[in-house]
Amino acid sequence: MDNLQLFIDFVTLQSDKLLEQIIEHIGLTLISLFLAVVIGAPLGIFITRTKKAASWVIGVTSVFQTIPSIALLGFMIPLLGIGSEPAILALFLYALLPIVRNTFIGIEEVDSTITESAFGVGMSQFQVLTKVEIPLALPVIFGGIRTAAVINVGVATLASYIGAGGLGEFIFGGIALNNTPMILAGAIPAALLALFFDGSLAVLQRLPVQKLKWVAGIMLISCAFATAYYFWPVQQQRLKAGFEPEFMGRKDGYPNLKQVYGLDLKTVIVGPALMYKALDEHEVDVISGYSTDGRIKAMNLRVLEDDLESFPPYFVSALIRSDIITAYPEVKTALDMLSGKIDDAAMTAMNYQVDFEKKSPRDVATAFLKRLNLYKMQQGTSGSTITIGSKIFSEQYILAEMFSLMIEGNTPHKVILKNGLGGTKICFNALLAGEIDIYPEYSGTGLQVIIQPTDYVVKQLQGDKEKLFKYVANQFKLKYQIEWLPPLGFNNTYALMMREPQAANLGINSISELKSSL
Repeated sequence: MDNLQLFIDFVTLQSDKLLEQIIEHIGLTLISLFLAVVIGAPLGIFITRTKKAASWVIGVTSVFQTIPSIALLGFMIPLLGIGSEPAILALFLYALLPIVRNTFIGIEEVDSTITESAFGVGMSQFQVLTKVEIPLALPVIFGGIRTAAVINVGVATLASYIGAGGLGEFIFGGIALNNTPMILAGAIPAALLALFFDGSLAVLQRLPVQKLKWVAGIMLISCAFATAYYFWPVQQQRLKAGFEPEFMGRKDGYPNLKQVYGLDLKTVIVGPALMYKALDEHEVDVISGYSTDGRIKAMNLRVLEDDLESFPPYFVSALIRSDIITAYPEVKTALDMLSGKIDDAAMTAMNYQVDFEKKSPRDVATAFLKRLNLYKMQQGTSGSTITIGSKIFSEQYILAEMFSLMIEGNTPHKVILKNGLGGTKICFNALLAGEIDIYPEYSGTGLQVIIQPTDYVVKQLQGDKEKLFKYVANQFKLKYQIEWLPPLGFNNTYALMMREPQAANLGINSISELKSSL
């Protein structure tokens, strides 16, 4: 009952934003479906007349279905930037296969005796197609359109990763923030929209052909205007910020910047994997990042000074369940050897090696441990299995490999890595459930995402890094029986970044100066 009330409270509080996301989601789905019907249906008809092209056309449209959704969206950024345009194009490509295939199959399955009779009474090729074949094939064609609509409602949730909006903003923001009501606020409407589209098309499918023509004509004209609106170029005057879902929703992220600095940027939601690419492609002007990111140097970015100290410290530590420490104290001893050994410069250099020199995280971690004389060959696998997890970015991969090497080199245990688990919620829940035993975490994230203290508590901890870390460690041990090992040494805090030439041209060195430039 409490969870239901939390969900109702969240929807009530965010009703305006939810309505906006639903409208965006409907727009993305309808326009991509319209384009797929306008192009896919004639293509399906064409290959019924040119059988040699049928296998080739269906094969190519099938390939689009095999490309992972987020990868296809990423491919669109160099072509169309971020926002609605690349999302609509990607959704259009996903919708092609069921429409092309069902149009082809529906017309092919029309009884040949019927078409022969139509030709026998003097009908032309075009008349046979429009008055006989298409009307008889409509149930099958509509089946393809219904399938495409349901697929696109689901895939459209990923559009939020490239700044296209939609219900994915709540879904992925909720996952990142450990906020179940937020996840449900995006997932439930998305599921209902899929049912709505499928049901509405099923009703249209049962209309008489003459009425269906009028309804289809009105829908096509409406979708054509909507498509023109989405793709019409608009001159961007204000600075645009591309922020990941977690940063947009966390108290210590953008909401805190608005409160501390009065910052009011034009923002779009962009997935972490695409955020830097969007900045490099000049699709956004400001992004949220991390102070030890190797891309700062490689992409010639300027980190804006947090002159009002709005971001809390993010000391990194190995998070480990208390039962693992009790059962295998030697694991803790091995990991404690890393305490204070990694400074900001070292971590930034390692991230750069992985992201731009394309070295493997294990090779980078091994080289670093060798420089510190901490590397040892694996002792053996006679002990138990320790499972180490990580989130889905390079720094976490490197740290997970480093933890693995330390355990294998100083204990008899073998290690299994589960990398790329996603956001904080996924990793933390996996640790609680015993799916993993250890993963790297940040003190600020532990405070804001997991503990979620009152504003009063946060203010009491601000400015005292040691006090904040001790508070987080004590709360985790008390509430979850999870321990924070001593910090590794570096502070990977949030940061706002701009392209160096643009920042220099505008004279922006700090977040306060960014605020003044708006």
